[in-house]
Amino acid sequence: MNLSDFTSFEKMFTPTIIKILLYIGFIFSVILGIVEIAAGAASGEGSLIFLGLITMILGPILTRIYCELIIVIFKIHETLKEISENLNR
Repeated sequence: MNLSDFTSFEKMFTPTIIKILLYIGFIFSVILGIVEIAAGAASGEGSLIFLGLITMILGPILTRIYCELIIVIFKIHETLKEISENLNR
């Protein structure tokens, strides 16, 4: 990627950032789940342990779904750009 691509928005680099945020979201969900399980075990509350397990399972899934929805927007943009280029030929 050169400077002209960066300044003219010809190439989108947000999808790469979204992939990085996906992994950060996975890690955050698992760490939060572990903390909730530990807090539940320390206080003897079964509901916190259950909440921690749900967080560890649903957190990465929901993070993936959210990131996929954002990526779809960029895929639509790329497809529309290709259609526009094909029509202008």
